[in-house]
Amino acid sequence: MDFLRSQLRAFLGLAEPNLDANPLVGDEFRGDGYLRKSVTFTSDGDSVSAFLFEPLRQRRAGAVVALHQHNSQWQVGKSEVAGLAGDPFQAFGPTLARAGVTVLAPDAVGFESRRGAVDQRTAPQLAPPLNPDRGATAGDWLQYYNHAMHRLARGELLIRKVLTDVESAVSALQSLTHSTQVGVIGHSYGGNVALFAAGLDARIAFAVSSGAACSYRYKLRHGVGLELALVIPGFSACFDLDDLMRCVAPRNLFVVSSEGDPYAADADDLVTRAEPAFQLVGAADHLRHLRTTGPHALDAERFDAIVDWVIAQSAGTSVTRGHSRWVC
Repeated sequence: MDFLRSQLRAFLGLAEPNLDANPLVGDEFRGDGYLRKSVTFTSDGDSVSAFLFEPLRQRRAGAVVALHQHNSQWQVGKSEVAGLAGDPFQAFGPTLARAGVTVLAPDAVGFESRRGAVDQRTAPQLAPPLNPDRGATAGDWLQYYNHAMHRLARGELLIRKVLTDVESAVSALQSLTHSTQVGVIGHSYGGNVALFAAGLDARIAFAVSSGAACSYRYKLRHGVGLELALVIPGFSACFDLDDLMRCVAPRNLFVVSSEGDPYAADADDLVTRAEPAFQLVGAADHLRHLRTTGPHALDAERFDAIVDWVIAQSAGTSVTRGHSRWVC
């Protein structure tokens, strides 16, 4: 899969990963069974803000970069992973740290501490209706739109910036923990990014992609929306998400999907297409898929399954707690 990975990196214009992210640790908060520390690291000339969750008791060998979801909540990023805002089933930081897994949760470009400035005179005219309960403003939507569109106008890609930041986060977490067992996890937008990152960065030992296994083939045929980072000119003519899954082999990949989720509509087909690559290298059991019922948003069953799997990967063991709807 090295050749395919090289093709994909070249297509996206990705440079070699930044190995010197220079993480700096700031203030800390003592929670129930963990420490939450403020961290900044460098990526592509930017300073990226993140939370680091460190176990207070046992500490497992593995560590994980937790990527937040989108949910049109640009004012919330790492704080949702921290359980400080948003959906409690996104609070992977404290939950995993209590179980001994060190977690780094960065803000993605356009979210929370990394929202860009916009000309407010244009925001009301260009922005779609927003949910006032989420606290997002027209300017929040426009600044994220500009992150993508201004890059396209310059011949650049939002996904390139996003993935460069994730690779820098992996470097930062390796530096902070001295662990070679670093994984990435995410749901929805975070699940998209986790799959791209795991496929394209061979340093990543394991990955969870939740609520994100929907091919370009399906989306373009059925009118399913594309998140702006997935707008990659010409990509669908050459590649699809099953190619990214193949690139993860022989490392460990856990795909989580639900039948009521349009953003994971053909997850079964994607996993089936990727299986031969894992079988070819004697790692058939390194590709797992949990298919449940329910909508796009995470629920307790999927949240618990992700946590169990990450703990097992971080300990170097296999999952022991059973789930009734494992597909493979």
